[in-house]
Amino acid sequence: MSAAVSKSPFATARIVASDIKLAHSVFAMPFAILAAVMAARPGEAAIDWRKFVGQLALIVAAMVLARTVAMLANRLLDRRIDRANPRTAQRAIPSGRLSAGTALAVLAACAGGFVLVCAGFGVLYANWWPAILALPVLGWISAYPLLKRFTWLSHLYLGSSLAISPLAAALAIEPLALTTQPALWLLAGMVLCWVAGFDIIYALQDVIVDQQQGLSSIPARFGRSGALSISRALHVVSIACLVAALAMDARLRVVFAGGVLMVAILLLYEHLTVARWGTSKVALAFFTLNGVISCVLGALGIVDILTA
Repeated sequence: MSAAVSKSPFATARIVASDIKLAHSVFAMPFAILAAVMAARPGEAAIDWRKFVGQLALIVAAMVLARTVAMLANRLLDRRIDRANPRTAQRAIPSGRLSAGTALAVLAACAGGFVLVCAGFGVLYANWWPAILALPVLGWISAYPLLKRFTWLSHLYLGSSLAISPLAAALAIEPLALTTQPALWLLAGMVLCWVAGFDIIYALQDVIVDQQQGLSSIPARFGRSGALSISRALHVVSIACLVAALAMDARLRVVFAGGVLMVAILLLYEHLTVARWGTSKVALAFFTLNGVISCVLGALGIVDILTA
């Protein structure tokens, strides 16, 4: 029997935050902050910290709101699929802890908040690009659940949804940065391939269920061995993007290079872990290692930019 749906706003917020794993915003946030710093300090000039701190606060708020919208869209669109999957049947909507109507209301509130935050860049900093692109971005990042119904390229689509983060952050700080700093695009390419690669590993848990329900995923289409080969190839490309960024941006130096080496070692360890233990240690391979990768690499890149 489903649990009673809570009517307390605080309890509802707690259920939503737990169900969408709010802490997993850490995957994209460091890259967005790094890109913001890159856009704010294109050369040797000092950053206007009074202005930048306000912009950064808006970026963080926008990212949390956007991810909440995307995750709730995923939960709503996939609620019947989740109910049939033993691994996901206890998520908030399938289990009855959160009604679809309440989830939709929270999604709408967060979408409205995201649009207002994006408009804040126009009102406060005369940069209306975030407001202009707010709804297209929300539409793009919310469509991922639909992709896996007809194409195994859905993993790359998910990667692109997170890869938007550094580009959007740079655009919010200085729109011209996207035309003058190619390293920003390489950083986005790294995020795309990195996320797609570890999402393939995560999808290994649901191969049988995906095949039963006619869902498309790389593991379901190419099997475990083929999926891991594709994941490894994507992670090799992600490292290549970082190396190219090092070569093209003089501000990224030895500190960031150490971060790139660390990423390569951790991704190698991630694949060795999956090869040895399968999905039994997916929490380590998917959450812990990738959280470390994003936080450490983002921090090291910021150090290099600020001390360039």
